Amino acid sequence: MSFERRRDYYAGALIALIGAAAAYEGSTYGIGSLEEMGSGFFPTAIGIGMILIGAAIAVSAEGTSPAAAEHTETVHSTSKSFDWRGWIAIIAGVCLFMALSEYAGLLPAIFACVFVSAMGTRTTSWKEAIVLAACVTAFGIALFSLGLKIQIPILRGI
Repeated sequence: MSFERRRDYYAGALIALIGAAAAYEGSTYGIGSLEEMGSGFFPTAIGIGMILIGAAIAVSAEGTSPAAAEHTETVHSTSKSFDWRGWIAIIAGVCLFMALSEYAGLLPAIFACVFVSAMGTRTTSWKEAIVLAACVTAFGIALFSLGLKIQIPILRGI
């Protein structure tokens, strides 16, 4: 079995190993309780979550058929040119978020960031990107502005 076919196992094991190290190191600090969390509570919880995610990735690798793995290897080995579209879209989305959150507010910043980043893939239509951006914007406003009371106005000037 080639490295390409086992890379999901390796990725899952690496994530689980990093999670185990984080959980171990976090447990050396005071964990506390849910009412009075200690400094080690969050790193331990994140480490345990990473262990579970790593295990899920490794288990999902078993579901990959050999034919699909062969097709993936062929696609990766035949594509010589690097697709810059995704990189540029994601970097532009983050830059838009930084600029718009300062001058326009949280709503346009989240919407622009998600919309531009979603357009980084060739398979996403602009309609799908608008729906995705609207849903993430609604969730982001509810979480950050209403729930966490972040000090960025929803719309500047209102």
